Order: sequence, then structure tokens, then C-alpha cells
Amino acid sequence: MFEHKIAVVTGGAKGIGKAISEEFRKVGAQVCVIDLLPNDYYIGDLADQAVLEDFAAKVIADWGHVDFLINNALPLMKGIDSCTYEEFNYALRVGVAAPFYLAKLFAPHFAPGGAIVNISSSRDRMSQPQTESYTAAKGGISALTHALAVSLAGRVRVNSISPGWIDTDYTVYHGPDAVQQPAGRVGTPLDIAHMVLYLCSDKAGFITGENICIDGGMTRQMIYHNDYGWTLQGGNRP
Repeated sequence: MFEHKIAVVTGGAKGIGKAISEEFRKVGAQVCVIDLLPNDYYIGDLADQAVLEDFAAKVIADWGHVDFLINNALPLMKGIDSCTYEEFNYALRVGVAAPFYLAKLFAPHFAPGGAIVNISSSRDRMSQPQTESYTAAKGGISALTHALAVSLAGRVRVNSISPGWIDTDYTVYHGPDAVQQPAGRVGTPLDIAHMVLYLCSDKAGFITGENICIDGGMTRQMIYHNDYGWTLQGGNRP
């Protein structure tokens, strides 16, 4: 199904992006990675417009077309107390502007059946304190997903995935860390990679503009003080 397909994966040198890249390769796809970290295709900063243009030009020169674009690169996470204006904008360039611009650059070159999968986060709908730059970027890419799906209708399907707690070291958790999640465990990068490949397959041909939350059910679980053993520690907020 994926033999001779061309998959572009941003942030593909480690973590979820590495798992996605490896799964594509296992099924015969050619994978073009861009990352700040060392990799076998392209090292560069996604926040830089010139880098995006050069990377896209290289992919097209090497392969002539694109089948799948996976926007996975991790934005900076800093909060309102410490995040500077420049850092906040950097997070948005990596997390929202780069996915938009790569979609724009590759749009004329997608093969029939092409797909874009954006990696958002369950933080697109919930937050911890001091996470504004990351959360804003993830909210932005979730909204960008349905906008692109409408604009590219009939040419490219566009969906997003919102991972919850994914342990990139494949640590097996026991006790409260696992039990608190309705699925009974912490997620792994393969939980996300498998969905990416499904969304890029013909089996998902009627799915576009959708966001799929893969978080073990955490965002569906209502939590109240002293309800079912949940207890807030620390009292009132200052």
C-alpha cells in the first residue's frame, strides 16, 4: 500500500516523529525527515522560511512529488511568567507557520490520494499552568487542520491527531500513573504512528478535517474533589 510513496516527516529524528518515520519505512515508503537533530535527510530549523523553501525544493528535486506530509515537529513550551515575545513567536513559527507553509509549498506536488496529518496535542483543549507557547501552537494547528481540509478539498485529505501522555522511552508505568487513565496505561509513540499510517491509507478515504484525540480517555474523564478517590492537594490557589 505504501511502497514507493514519499512521506515527509518534520521532527522525525526522535520520539513520535522517529516512530512515524520507522513505521513508514517498514511498509516501503521513502521518508524525508527535517529536524534540528542529526538525521539522514535534512538538518534545519523549521522556524526559518528559507530552510522550509530549500527543504521542499530538495524533496521535489529528489522525488518529483509528495504523498504524505506529517507535521510533527515540537514547539517550544514556556509559560506566561518566563516566555518572551520572541520565544512565543518562535513556538508559533515551528508549530503553526511551518505546517502551513509546507502545505502551501507541497500543494502543487501532491500525488493523487495525498494526505496531511498534523500532530496536535490534547493540550489543544486543556492546559497545565505555564504552557502558553506550546498550547497556543497546538490549538493553532488543530484549527489549521480543518481550514486546510476545506481549502484542499478534492486534492489532499487533512487530519490531525491530539496525543495525550505519550512516553517516548516506552517506559511501562504501574500504579496511579497507569490506573488514572481509562485505558489503563500510558501511551507510546506507536499508538500515534499507527494512526498516522491509517489516516494516510485508502481505508481513511472518507476522513478529512478531523481531529482524533489519542489520550487513553483522559480528556473524557470528569474529575471533582473527593469524587472516586480524587483529592485536590494544596487547597485554594493563591
